Amino acid sequence: MPAPAPAPTSAPAARRPGRRRRAVRVGGLSWRTAPRYAAVCLALLAAGLAVGVLAVGTGKFGLTPAEVVRTLLGDGPPGAGYVVTELRLPRALDGLLAGAALGMSGAVFQSLARNPLGSPDLIGFGHGSATGAVLVILLLDGSATAVAAGALSGGLVVAAAVYLLAWRRGVAGSRLILVGIGAAALLGAVDNYLLSRADLGDAAQAAAWLTGSLGGRQWSDVRIAGLAACVLMPVLLCLGRRLALLEMGDDTAGSLGIHPERTRLALLATAAATCGLAVAAAGPIPFVALASPQVARRLTRHPGPNLLAAALTGALLLVLADWLTQRLVPLPLPVGVATGLLGGVYLLWLLVAERRAGRF
Repeated sequence: MPAPAPAPTSAPAARRPGRRRRAVRVGGLSWRTAPRYAAVCLALLAAGLAVGVLAVGTGKFGLTPAEVVRTLLGDGPPGAGYVVTELRLPRALDGLLAGAALGMSGAVFQSLARNPLGSPDLIGFGHGSATGAVLVILLLDGSATAVAAGALSGGLVVAAAVYLLAWRRGVAGSRLILVGIGAAALLGAVDNYLLSRADLGDAAQAAAWLTGSLGGRQWSDVRIAGLAACVLMPVLLCLGRRLALLEMGDDTAGSLGIHPERTRLALLATAAATCGLAVAAAGPIPFVALASPQVARRLTRHPGPNLLAAALTGALLLVLADWLTQRLVPLPLPVGVATGLLGGVYLLWLLVAERRAGRF
């Protein structure tokens, strides 16, 4: 009796019941979630640019979006070139770049603290930049470059102080937030003291700067915000994978080949510098860094740091808030006032949501 023929080797192996194929992950995103993430980022980018064009066309010398684009291409209406390129375009670009820097730095801090309240404008880093700039304005009567240097230095100094005070065999998120809130209260008192002791003109200038405004921004401010966008934000994106590993815990991150504390320190320093340059370029605009990562996470439905989506969300939120203050408010209103009002409502909602989730 002839032996039975062997089974063909080219036949696919039977898949075990109950076993699913794992999704391949690239940079923390699976192939299933990457298309949605890319679509959300492209939509945010398009919306930010569209609102920026609308903002450039808003004013007493009104321009349609088509006229704004034609002016940027060198074929606009008579007299529109100076209005667009020298008066309004720096304001819109500064809002987009500073908002992106605030959004990405907020995503880094919230991820490190593992808490949606871990925002630089709540835990003292933004206040440190503001105090550094106020010192330069009131005591040194510095130029825009000196104010930017003061804001950057103040943010880094406060970041180092908060990190050291929160250190106890590592930096826990709860300690970082508590120490940061205390630092923010202390720096707010310092700002008020400096304003009360300054001359009336200098105090008015510093108080106007502390409200956070995009009015009167020039190309020098755009270059400061561009420094954060072109130099520091790519560094944060490169560290995004390590940041995602830190969210799993120091033990897991260490077993996967990274040094948790060194990585955390590098992220804190880079994010603090990014926030400092954003504050130097647009003033201490509140709650953009707080809300952008949470909005981005809900749009992308991705649980990771969402650095790119948070940056694009911050850019859209800031330029949209500035455009709405120009269109809906009869008198000139600093954008920091509008974001503060909206951010206060958002913060109350966030606290209620966190309490319902059992985190408070």
